[in-house]
Amino acid sequence: MILPVLAYGHTTLRKKAIDITPDYPGLTTFLADLWETMYFADGVGLAAPQVGRSIRIFVIDGGEFAEKYPEAKGFKSVFINARILEERGEEWSFNEGCLSIPQIREDVLRKPEIHVSYLDENFTSHDEWLSGINARVFQHEYDHLEGILFPDRISNLRRMLLKGKLNDISKGKVDTDYKMIFPQKKR
Repeated sequence: MILPVLAYGHTTLRKKAIDITPDYPGLTTFLADLWETMYFADGVGLAAPQVGRSIRIFVIDGGEFAEKYPEAKGFKSVFINARILEERGEEWSFNEGCLSIPQIREDVLRKPEIHVSYLDENFTSHDEWLSGINARVFQHEYDHLEGILFPDRISNLRRMLLKGKLNDISKGKVDTDYKMIFPQKKR
């Protein structure tokens, strides 16, 4: 089932998500819904808080980047209870977008290498280093679990210049090809 995506300004996007256990109700169905929603909205990743659940789950399929960034080939997984253990390298800029903030893209600085731990959909534990675009996408989705959105990672001046557009998004004054929930939309 395709789920509605929460728009910028929704309080759930600012909450720190909680860990889950293998007995989380309806987990298999929820994961299938996350994938279906992400693909329908042409996303590369989607985090549970973006569809209204403040739990530590996100999905990524980096295949869209594989032609330009070879490390993205086959980078597709479910990430449960993920943690970033270490970051290293000199920050690099990349133009990011977000399904919760449609029609806005900004250059965001992030570290190029990260050491992460997570559980997959079978609750098998993983501990690995990610680099390049894979690290980038992971960090973006991980931020959703921490209540952080990419505008929080840009300069105050850029954020101030975007304020009107961000307010318009929260009021539903934006067109998308996917269903969204707007926190300030007038009925």
